[in-house]
Amino acid sequence: MTDLSELAAALHLPTEPVRAPMFIDGKDFAGASDWVTRKSPGHGMPVTATLRASKGDLDLAVAAARRAFDDGRWSGLPGEQRAAVLLKVAQLIRDNVETLAYLETLESGKPIGQSRGEVTAAAGIWEYAAGLARVVHGDSHDTLGPDMFGLVVRQPVGVVGIVTPWNFPFFILSERLPFALTAGCTVVVKPAELTSTTTLRLAALLTEAGLPDGVVNVVTGLGSVVGQALAEHMDVDMISFTGSTPVGRSVLAAAGGNMKKVGLELGGKNPQIVFADADLDDAADAIAFGIAFNAGQCCVSGSRLVVHRSVEQELVERVQAVLAKVRVGDPLDASNHVGAIVEARQFDKIRGFIDAGTRDGAQLVCGGTASSEGERFFIQPTVFRNVQPGSALAQEEIFGPVLAVTTFDTFEQAIQLANGVPYGLAASIWTRDLQGAFKSLRDVQAGRIWVNCTITGGPELPIGGVKQSGIGRETGRYGVEEYTELKSVHVQLGNRPRWIA
Repeated sequence: MTDLSELAAALHLPTEPVRAPMFIDGKDFAGASDWVTRKSPGHGMPVTATLRASKGDLDLAVAAARRAFDDGRWSGLPGEQRAAVLLKVAQLIRDNVETLAYLETLESGKPIGQSRGEVTAAAGIWEYAAGLARVVHGDSHDTLGPDMFGLVVRQPVGVVGIVTPWNFPFFILSERLPFALTAGCTVVVKPAELTSTTTLRLAALLTEAGLPDGVVNVVTGLGSVVGQALAEHMDVDMISFTGSTPVGRSVLAAAGGNMKKVGLELGGKNPQIVFADADLDDAADAIAFGIAFNAGQCCVSGSRLVVHRSVEQELVERVQAVLAKVRVGDPLDASNHVGAIVEARQFDKIRGFIDAGTRDGAQLVCGGTASSEGERFFIQPTVFRNVQPGSALAQEEIFGPVLAVTTFDTFEQAIQLANGVPYGLAASIWTRDLQGAFKSLRDVQAGRIWVNCTITGGPELPIGGVKQSGIGRETGRYGVEEYTELKSVHVQLGNRPRWIA
């Protein structure tokens, strides 16, 4: 096979699948597992091969993480030393952007330019998390009287299981893993079976950066087998899961065995709320981006347009005009804006929602066409008007490039429509009225709010959802705190008052 870096530079498909074994206790690990080949959803050709682990493989990985935590080889290091390793990881990611982006595009079907941007942004998250390693701290209480001093100590939670999805495999892992490491935890990662290779490549970079053996382990395979076993494992202290709400419920139930800590980032049905005074050109461009980005396979995708009736027709026409310029096709062609749908099941699911929208009486404005020729899965960005608030298009997470448009007449109706779904992950608000914007951001039920922008921001602010969109927060200083436990300490300075004199 041609050198992988040469293939990445030339953007040529590999002549045979790129093999990547699991990573346990600082070494490549194959065990007796079967190899599973992944076809590129944008090309219909085999591109990578990973292993389908057994529960026994997972037990080995958890045991390695447990040993590494208990002997303090990582948690016992000063924050300065942990930060140095994380900074080195960030640099190695930057040094390998082209290869990592190439592998990401092959497996996920997203455009190569998007993959490059995500890998580069992920390096920035590692740099930010490295800085936090030196500032994680607890608290002190000097108000307990002259003979008592109080301390609140923040300590790593222990062994963490991280289960990541297929839509942003490298970026979403980088929103979690460096923060767990900053806190001093050890980790077992279970990436999505469809998109495991960049996670396995990262594991090798971690070792190159000086991370001790056993601190991060990667086990690949089916979520229903390996992911579920990780959530149930009695020697795992916390589980961080990103994925659908139904699977999140099963993770939450599985975690009850040893009452492990749980972090969940789940589904979304995110509104783009556009008031009559909004800049419609800005809003139209962002709305088109919000539904077409990653082919709509994004948990914070702006999949609902909730717009004031007086500007609805004009705004929809502008969104349609933007989408008419969007190029859908080969993800290795840098001129394309939208790549492939990740697999046949997801492709069929999205087409089912498009068919349901037509049956339910919604008006198809544009898009709706799809192609699966040669096991290459593409869907044109699709817009429906006159979507009823209770319909499937308005209520269910499609995870595809389908926009549902609903109108409102009053502020109260806008908020009611925005909040009228089981989810609360993200929302965008479009208005020139500062007072109205602040009232909206206070009233809308979502973990993330964008005002006059969408799907933007860095690792400084936390991410996460409310309602059925999840539990807990990732990134920011709050993201480190998620991977810690608080311990209260009372220190008697003088003689303790006697119970019996």
